[in-house]
Amino acid sequence: MAVAGRTFGIIGALAAFPRRLAAREVERQGGHLRRGVARQTNYVVFGRGLLSRATEAEIEKRFDGESGAHGRVLSENGFLRLLGLARAAETSALARQSLIDQSGISPRHLDLLSLFDAFEHDGEPYSFRDLILARKYAGLTASGAGWSAIARSVHRSGNVASLTALSLQHEGNDTIYARRAEGLSELDGQMLLDVGSPDEEALEDLFALAEAAEEAGDYDEAAAFYQRYLAIDRTDSVASFNRANCLRAAGQEAEAAHDYARAIKLDPSFVEAWFNLAGLMEERGRRDTARRHLTKAIELDGGYADAVFNLAKLEFDAGNLTEARRWWMRYLELDQDSEWARKAERGVQFVNLQLLSRTAG
Repeated sequence: MAVAGRTFGIIGALAAFPRRLAAREVERQGGHLRRGVARQTNYVVFGRGLLSRATEAEIEKRFDGESGAHGRVLSENGFLRLLGLARAAETSALARQSLIDQSGISPRHLDLLSLFDAFEHDGEPYSFRDLILARKYAGLTASGAGWSAIARSVHRSGNVASLTALSLQHEGNDTIYARRAEGLSELDGQMLLDVGSPDEEALEDLFALAEAAEEAGDYDEAAAFYQRYLAIDRTDSVASFNRANCLRAAGQEAEAAHDYARAIKLDPSFVEAWFNLAGLMEERGRRDTARRHLTKAIELDGGYADAVFNLAKLEFDAGNLTEARRWWMRYLELDQDSEWARKAERGVQFVNLQLLSRTAG
């Protein structure tokens, strides 16, 4: 799978590799890495830091959404292997269904544990050691352990393959133990390739605080958190975009426009930033600028229906009926069933009547 021309989105903090170094390597190979998920995201990387910040239900909901909306989700190790920064362990031809049949693990738990690198391989073909691990995990879940408790615990052992020689046990809490001759012990050990730094942890904390404040509707506080984040990492286009959204919601339009522009400068292919800035410009009466930004968004993503519809409406409001009709017709090629499609149809009908009346006159 080639990296060139692909956009990778990261959900959660990376535990196996610093994000800034991953971004540098992706860019070197001709791809693009972005925090979070946008329209043009081709692959979604689930960072293991998500295990400590979200509940099982929240992670599963996100996994289901991204698995359906995008071509592929990647684990951290899968991401590193794709970049050529890590190698797969023992190779095997053990198919996913074969592993499920032989181990008794549920397909759901297999996919989620693979996503957080609880096996040697992040997907099929799996190895024989993966089969042993799957049997152990199936036993743990049968005893009441949650898949996320397993995923959090196994990385304390370092290489997960070392767990194949241990007897794993669940004691009614969120930790998995190994039964040894001297009794139960936690799976202590350094996390594989754990080269993170306190600064990176502080950045992740700031971003999480900003997201939480934004979700709660406290836009001033969220903007302040994003600003603190950007004071440390000035290269994050998503943080600039999110801060712009918060500032816009808080009524600080001029500063919002500045941050949208900063997001675009950092990432000229950031379609949502072009689109949102266009909306802001139109609200401020700068119709020509809004038109240019919407046109750019459509140039970057020809299937961006919202941008097509808004450009049609902008042209209609400006009295450019032929252009409005053209863009509404384009919109109907993208969407035939929604209420917006009905509005586009009515727009086309209105323009046709207007043009017909002018011809008749």
